[in-house]
Amino acid sequence: MIYLDYASTTPIDPIIIKHLSSYFSNFANTSSLHQSGQKAKKILEKNRKNIAKFIKADPSEIIFTSSATESNNTVLKGIAFANKNKGNHIIISSIEHDCILNSADWLKTQGFKITKIPVDKFGRVNPSDVKKSITKKTILVSIMHANNEIGTIEPIEEIGKICCKLNIYFHTDASQTFGKIPINVKKMNIDLLTASSHKVYGPKGIALLYIKKGTNITPLLHGGGHENTLRSSTVNLPLVSAFAKTATIRHSELVSESQRLFKLRHHLIKNILKKIPNSHLNGHLKFSLPNIASFRFDNVEGESILLKLDQLGIAVSTGSACSSNNLKPSHVLLACGLKPSQTHGSIRISFGRWTTKKEINYLIKVLPKIIKDLRRLSPF
Repeated sequence: MIYLDYASTTPIDPIIIKHLSSYFSNFANTSSLHQSGQKAKKILEKNRKNIAKFIKADPSEIIFTSSATESNNTVLKGIAFANKNKGNHIIISSIEHDCILNSADWLKTQGFKITKIPVDKFGRVNPSDVKKSITKKTILVSIMHANNEIGTIEPIEEIGKICCKLNIYFHTDASQTFGKIPINVKKMNIDLLTASSHKVYGPKGIALLYIKKGTNITPLLHGGGHENTLRSSTVNLPLVSAFAKTATIRHSELVSESQRLFKLRHHLIKNILKKIPNSHLNGHLKFSLPNIASFRFDNVEGESILLKLDQLGIAVSTGSACSSNNLKPSHVLLACGLKPSQTHGSIRISFGRWTTKKEINYLIKVLPKIIKDLRRLSPF
């Protein structure tokens, strides 16, 4: 199998598997007062400190959750209900992950108003559009750091400055960027940030939420007051330790790995657009993550391309793994101005730590024939 669906989820690093197994023997509850519990608590706080430094946050500002979906739900709903006396207006982009979009839609039923900021043809938000949309009732702006389908990086620092100046909470979903490009929550004026372990070669079921000191937010889960009362549930110490360990490894090789992946991405894009007529790149050529390349091909279905590649042992995606099981046009590509028929001819190729140039060259070799054969059968 040539795995080119890293944006969906990454393989677990063998080092992390070994690390994870060693921590399952520490079964103590981090909230217990006995020696075993306090030992577990010490390990927890050490990991919290380690992971906080990668986004330049204070350890006390990091809480651990079960997923990016939980973190994002906590932000939108927690900020909304904690600050409804101040206002009821929330701003998001039109290309957010489904967990943001669906949370926003649910908040509409609770009396909140949602503004969806448009993007340009490359999937980039214009900070001036954010500024224009802010009203006296705006309590939160949530714009993802980089899009999970097309890889476009958003102007987060500029948007953060606007929100900071107007005293409005600013959240960014950094699930696709954490461990891949530098993040500095202070410099970028970020009040809340989401990141996930399984996007950086760690286990599923563990994520983080950065909440700046002084942020007024209501927790989703109420119980024993874990995670500074912001996320009640017994802390999963083995998964937290694995997340911190994989974050440490990823950040130690962040620059070198990004450079390697950018070269692979450039090589892939150059050859696909050259060898396949009527092929197009979705997203931005420059302002993009190093490991995502989304293409669309005229007069062919993306699902057919995926299945043909799968028969050859190559795993790719037609878009977000959370919505690829339905045949609806991608909301991201529609927001970029594409027609529904164009969105259906798209595939996402995402790669990572164990992707080789040999594998990319094999894809470049077989894909032109697949497209040619499918076009021959196409009713278009």
